[in-house]
Amino acid sequence: MPNYEEKPYLKKHQFATDREEPLTAKITLRLPPSMLEKLKSLDNYPEFVRQAIWDALNKLENSNDTTED
Repeated sequence: MPNYEEKPYLKKHQFATDREEPLTAKITLRLPPSMLEKLKSLDNYPEFVRQAIWDALNKLENSNDTTED
């Protein structure tokens, strides 16, 4: 981990976020080149993918909640 106190010139290269939880985890995914091409044609495709995964997880969680009764 960089020491910003010893090397203050590194501070300007820090990532900053206004999110509740920082985006530090990574995932690797294999998909067809045609799908990647469509994703990359979107304005902010990483955010699109994050939102799609979030929606799918919420849907899965909600369907599990209704089947547990």
